[in-house]
This record gives sequence, C-alpha cells and structure tokens, in this order.
Amino acid sequence: MPRTQKNDNFIDKSFTVMADIILKMLPTNKASKEAFAYYRDGMSAQSEGEYAEALENYEEALKLEEDANDRSYILYNMGLIYASNGEHNKAISRYQEALDLNPKMPQALNNVAVIYHYQGEKAKEVGDSDEAEALFDKAAEYWKQAIRIAPNNYIEAQNWLKTTGRSELDVFF
Repeated sequence: MPRTQKNDNFIDKSFTVMADIILKMLPTNKASKEAFAYYRDGMSAQSEGEYAEALENYEEALKLEEDANDRSYILYNMGLIYASNGEHNKAISRYQEALDLNPKMPQALNNVAVIYHYQGEKAKEVGDSDEAEALFDKAAEYWKQAIRIAPNNYIEAQNWLKTTGRSELDVFF
C-alpha cells in the first residue's frame, strides 16, 4: 500500500486527495507523475522519521524523474537524511549532485558548509589544527556561495565569516 494511503489524520488525507486530483490533471507524462508520487511518499516517510523508507522512495523517484530541477530536490532530501544519520560523506555527495543540477540552491550550499564546519570542530577537538583550518576554509567557501545567492539568510554564517576573518567585502553584495 502506498504511504499516501496510510495517512490517518484529516489534514493528511485532504492533502493527499487534493494532490492526487492535481496530479491527474497535470499535462505531464506517466513517468513524471509516478516520480512525483514516489517523491511525495518519500517526503511523508521522511517527516515521520522513516528514513529507510524515504530513501527507497527517493531512489525510485530518481529513476523516473527527468527534470533536473526536480531531481535536485530529491537529491537534496536524500542529503538531509544522510546528514541526520551522521553519514556526512554520503550527504555531501548527494548535496553536490543536487548542486550540479541546480547551482542556485543555497540550502544545499549551507548544509555542505555546516558539515565541513562540524568536521573542522571535530578535527580541532583532537588537536589537528591544520585539518581543522582546511575544513573551516571549505565551509567558508560554501557559505560565501550560499550568501551570494541569499544575502538575507545565514546570518550566523555571515557573523562566523567576519569573526574568523574569512569574509570578503563583496561577499554580501
């Protein structure tokens, strides 16, 4: 049974019915509609913490989805799951795949920066200051890109860039 048929509250059921009606009316091919259904089921599973099920749905959606922008969001959500599970290399890989398809995705840039910053902090804790600095520099590069796209976001990152001397005058303009 598809996940969308398992939803038990009124709002979820209402959303599912509306989404199904819209999906039937859209002038897209069958594969795109199936991809959307898998994506929707993946998002539902992800929101409930059912990460393995979500990843399965996202993998199926990727097999069917042809639109680069839509694929980028599927990959981004997969990155979120891997990051939350502590699988940072897999997360970075999925975020990078998303960015290859959609370079104007500041949230993916931010998330890569967060992972590099976290890894830098861990390297610093064990006394590997050279590795920490290299990771912090990587984080800074990704945050600068994210801020260029969305200058009103990532205020903490902007402050971190300033206080660590990693900001550039033109980064915010």
